[in-house]
Amino acid sequence: MRRLFPRLRFHTKLNLGISGILVAMALLLLPFVGTMNARSLVDEARRRGTALVESLAARAVDSMLARDFLRLKNMVDEQNQVEDVVYAFVQDQDGHVLAHTFQKGFPVDLLNLEQGKGTRPRILLLADGSRRIYDLSAPIRVGDSLLGTVRIGLSKARINRVVQHQVTIMAGLFAAVLIIATSMGTYFARRVTVRLAMLRTHAERMLTGSLDVMSGPAGGVHCWEKQQCDTPQCPAYGETQRRCWYIAGTMCPDCNNEDNFQCRLESCRKCPVYRENAGDEIQDLAETFDVMALSLKEHIDELHDAERSLKDQQRLMRTILDVTPDRVSLVDDTMRYQGCNKSFAESVGVPIEEVVGKTDFDLFYEAEAEERHLTGRDILTSGRRLDTQIQVHEEKGDRWFHVVSIPVRDEEDRIVGLLRTDRDITDIKGFEMQLIQAQKMESLGLLAGGVAHEINTPLGIILGYAQLLQEDVEPDSQIQQDLAVIEKQTQVCKKIVADLLGFSRQSESAKREMCFNNSVLEAVSLVRHTLKLDNVSIITQMDDRFPVIYGDPEKLKQVWINLLNNARDAMNGKGGVILIRTKLDTPAGIVSVWVADNGEGISEEALEKIFDPFYSTKSVGQGTGLGLSVSFGIIEDHDGEIHAESPVPDDFGFPREEGVAFGPGTVFEINLPLDHSNDSGEFTEE
Repeated sequence: MRRLFPRLRFHTKLNLGISGILVAMALLLLPFVGTMNARSLVDEARRRGTALVESLAARAVDSMLARDFLRLKNMVDEQNQVEDVVYAFVQDQDGHVLAHTFQKGFPVDLLNLEQGKGTRPRILLLADGSRRIYDLSAPIRVGDSLLGTVRIGLSKARINRVVQHQVTIMAGLFAAVLIIATSMGTYFARRVTVRLAMLRTHAERMLTGSLDVMSGPAGGVHCWEKQQCDTPQCPAYGETQRRCWYIAGTMCPDCNNEDNFQCRLESCRKCPVYRENAGDEIQDLAETFDVMALSLKEHIDELHDAERSLKDQQRLMRTILDVTPDRVSLVDDTMRYQGCNKSFAESVGVPIEEVVGKTDFDLFYEAEAEERHLTGRDILTSGRRLDTQIQVHEEKGDRWFHVVSIPVRDEEDRIVGLLRTDRDITDIKGFEMQLIQAQKMESLGLLAGGVAHEINTPLGIILGYAQLLQEDVEPDSQIQQDLAVIEKQTQVCKKIVADLLGFSRQSESAKREMCFNNSVLEAVSLVRHTLKLDNVSIITQMDDRFPVIYGDPEKLKQVWINLLNNARDAMNGKGGVILIRTKLDTPAGIVSVWVADNGEGISEEALEKIFDPFYSTKSVGQGTGLGLSVSFGIIEDHDGEIHAESPVPDDFGFPREEGVAFGPGTVFEINLPLDHSNDSGEFTEE
């Protein structure tokens, strides 16, 4: 029904509307009027029944006092002659029935009902199968003495018949009114819909793009007096009539100038149809359509031009914004997003169209959202431009952004929004940190080299004199022991100086072709016994292809020994396992070595500093902080790379031994190129 109604014609809807209103009024009024009539008739019947029972009670007093039951029976039988009376009977004060009108025996159920003993009659509604009966009882009194009770039953069926009769009459009246109203509505609806149909035709032409004015009394048609219609498009074609409306023509019948709107309007006003309908709403609407058509045509042409220009600009702007890797976003003065580019939408994981209307708290974590919100609020309040660099913590790691935020103003110079651009400068920051680190390392290297050369000579003299003096004193004397301490500490200083020289890369390098595996195994053999005393076992997994590289065996051996000693120190005397693994990657042109331990591991903060000079996690007196720095310099001098990872990855395949406690551990990875060139860039033969 809901799908069918919108498809109906207007005059049908009008008729249905009028009919629906009348039917609704009938459905609302008939129950109301019927209920009122029913109540009136019921009240009237109850009053009449009350009068009957009170009359019978008054007449029965003498018979009750005289014990004249025959006369009492006659008075009760007289009630059967009254219309609507179903039964009547008299009871004494003990409830015994003295007289009644029942032919088939007295129904004892009536005796169980409460008797009227008050001063006023009592009325009950009883159900006898499908019948409804009003039971009226009244006391028989002499002064204050109760002689008995009179009861009369009135049928409710007659009341219902009267009510139904009245409702039927009212329904007939409503039906007659409905038919008359529908007929009149159909007549007037057809008159209106004919003119509306012509107006609709004009509107359809406007919708299809034909906005030429076609003024007329019914809208969109020409009209004038004719004796017979000879226009095939006219619905009255071939009929003789005073007025003819047609849709075919677009020219003014008087001046044949289709561009002269005023002429066409004036010529149409000469038509008798115009004079007949002039002043009503449809005629006014028709003329308004003509004026609107002219205005719309001009505005639509302007809008089409503006739309084409705007689409071109939007397409260009969207292309520019989507191509740029910067995260561009626009918020209004309530800090709700009004737009963004593709890079911003991808960074928050939300489609571009879904970003609009959201806030920072809908797109970012609470801390970052709070920071962005407060920063944006400050700019909207102060109107100042923000140009800064921030560090953002993301799942893939920390990233640096160059942020530019500027307020957006309207034509009245009021701040209505905020435009923010976040440019990722993480790589630039990384290069900057590398440059700073390189400059720092270069400065430290120069400083270390200069200091080492200056200290080396005095240390040699001190060491020489300490050794000479030991020859002149008695063995095991206090002076000899003191000189031995001086010699030992001087040797430690020379070791530090040697490390400083290695760190500054001022010592000469003797590179040659060497077996990579042999270099690693030689270092292992040197420290294996020492590490075994500390309950540290070494496991080697060497690549059996015996990779050959171009390098300095002694310096590389120093790197391997440093890593092995650091691995032992990481176990804090508890013992453990060190795994050394080598692998040749011929396609990549590199050879790799991994040195892994099961010690206490290195914290994330310390991993970023372990290759810095003089940085050490060991206690005072147990390390100089130069071992890994020197190793880093040696590997870099061999055009390789070294980095550490802690804890050891689960897929590294670390062998576990019974009785050995395993910590998170650390693994160092060194990659060296398979380049056999010498320092001058020339290649040597194998």
